[in-house]
Amino acid sequence: MSKSILGLFLDPNHAADAMDGLKESGFERGTFDVLTGTPYPEGAFGEYVPQHRLFRFPAFGAIIGFTVSLFLTTATQLAYPLVTGGKPILSIFAMLIIMYEMTMLSAVIFSVIGIIFESRLPNIKPGIYDPRITEGYIGVVITVEDEDLNKAQKVIENSGSEEIKVV
Repeated sequence: MSKSILGLFLDPNHAADAMDGLKESGFERGTFDVLTGTPYPEGAFGEYVPQHRLFRFPAFGAIIGFTVSLFLTTATQLAYPLVTGGKPILSIFAMLIIMYEMTMLSAVIFSVIGIIFESRLPNIKPGIYDPRITEGYIGVVITVEDEDLNKAQKVIENSGSEEIKVV
């Protein structure tokens, strides 16, 4: 069974040492992270910065919206052929407005879905947390199996943590 360990640090250098120690101890990247209420730059503690795939969602949404709108406008005009003054049945300029609107609408909808997906919302199983993190403490969180629990605890203790919580 996996458990979460939270080490609280006052000094950012000690938190960075804990992150380096966890890396050197052989823990996988992505199993440990930093929690802080202070805006530090990404990677300041040597944490793993995952690559996002958010740009794919609006692109796929735009492709789907364009394809659906092209199909709908073409199918509608062919299903109800109204010849007006000898003009062609498929009116491209009238189709362009609908295709543009459907492309933008589906790109926006897929962007919102992508933001929710990439943010991992809703968080059904929240991890360990301490309210002192918002008061200036820096938390280092790692999720380990039972056999690696003592190893991770020793690394966090040796880095100079103020307190360690295990859940």
